[in-house]
Amino acid sequence: MLRIHELYKKYGKSTALDRLSLHINEGEMYGFVGPNGAGKTTTMKIVAGLLDADGGQVYVDGIDAIKYPKRVKEKIAYMPDFFGVYDNLKVLEYMKFFASIYDIDKKAETYCMELLEMVGLNNKTGCYVDELSRGMKQKLCLARCLIHDPKLLILDEPASGMDPKARFEFREILKRLNQLGKTVLISSHILTELAELCTNIGIIDKGKLLLSDTIDEVFKTLNTSSPLVITVLDDVEKTVSCLRNNPFIENLSFKENSIRINTTGDLHMEALLLKMLIDKGILVTEFRRERRNLESVFLKIIEGKDNDEDEPGV
Repeated sequence: MLRIHELYKKYGKSTALDRLSLHINEGEMYGFVGPNGAGKTTTMKIVAGLLDADGGQVYVDGIDAIKYPKRVKEKIAYMPDFFGVYDNLKVLEYMKFFASIYDIDKKAETYCMELLEMVGLNNKTGCYVDELSRGMKQKLCLARCLIHDPKLLILDEPASGMDPKARFEFREILKRLNQLGKTVLISSHILTELAELCTNIGIIDKGKLLLSDTIDEVFKTLNTSSPLVITVLDDVEKTVSCLRNNPFIENLSFKENSIRINTTGDLHMEALLLKMLIDKGILVTEFRRERRNLESVFLKIIEGKDNDEDEPGV
């Protein structure tokens, strides 16, 4: 659905995008993560045709977005984190106005009502836009983005400023749109919500893509390097002694009956390690990998990149 190849953009002497390449398949819910100034918004604006690139290629549904921006705009919808709406219009008037821009005249009101119902605003049709809460305005903006039935939704911090209830409702709407076949590219600073919402994740920093994979694969890769937690009923000293003699174990620490270790082996080694403890008569009550959340994944990757850059000769 979206293919970006070596996208390049500079603002004066500052490089915003440094040969960024990214591929999003049709039907994916792709979370775009990065610190402030990483290049997320710049990327999204270029894809949406709101900003010119200095180099590289962008294809949306097989169409060259840089060469044919008008054709691409028929297939995409871009929603920034916050933008002005027509406050002096009522909700239904606002929707019908944008429907007329897309030459949707026949049954426009019925169609607009269907979209408003999808985002939970069908009971607000007679309200003025400026009377809506922040969350409701964002839902209205999303409904407006759906008027021309785009295949790709580009959402830049869409839940910014919403309260928890509004964020939950907005997330459920996006899940439904994804189930209906919409491909979604979404950026957010609320990483826990992206982990629950997205099928895929991309981490960007300083204009470069550091990681891009499915959520499951990202966690699988990172969790295999997480500490192993072993809890025993008793015989802590005996357990620690057995573990310290294992060549695959490093960085052992323990508190009360819980022992944390880092290993250099694989899942087969872990299974043999558990068998060894049981064979020695040690009563193991817990044997698990410490789970990482998306924040820890993000920090590990960003910090790892920074450490690599700090090394001399790199």
